[in-house]
Amino acid sequence: MLQKLLDNKVRIVQLVFLIGLLILIRAFENELFYDPFLNYFKEERASVYPEINVVKLFLNLVLRYFLNTIISLIILFVVFKDVVLVQFSAILYSLLFVLLIVSFYIYLNHFDESHKMILFYIRRFLIQPIFILLFIPGFYFQKLSQKK
Repeated sequence: MLQKLLDNKVRIVQLVFLIGLLILIRAFENELFYDPFLNYFKEERASVYPEINVVKLFLNLVLRYFLNTIISLIILFVVFKDVVLVQFSAILYSLLFVLLIVSFYIYLNHFDESHKMILFYIRRFLIQPIFILLFIPGFYFQKLSQKK
């Protein structure tokens, strides 16, 4: 019983640390990443896309998605202790990244500012660790249903 309690404390500390890393990425996004859309989407009356360096923007989107993904995969491992589940999640993250980055490129280059909210939401999925909020409950429910 004592060992189980100690294991859970270690897991909780690990989770708090990893969630803290995700929070730090978000807190220092202005300093760490090039993203002219951060201020653009905060302005209510912005009508024209800001000047952007496309290569720099995409490299920073890739970096941020990669950092969030690595931390999220470690969180999944800490929560479930299942390597196969983490591998499956890595494949899902990769497929979702390709879909999102291609969609972002298409909307950025082939649609005007009237479609800015679609661009906003695609970008949101790229820069925020939203998928972990879907994967943890989904995998937990799957684990529960396998036990029955």
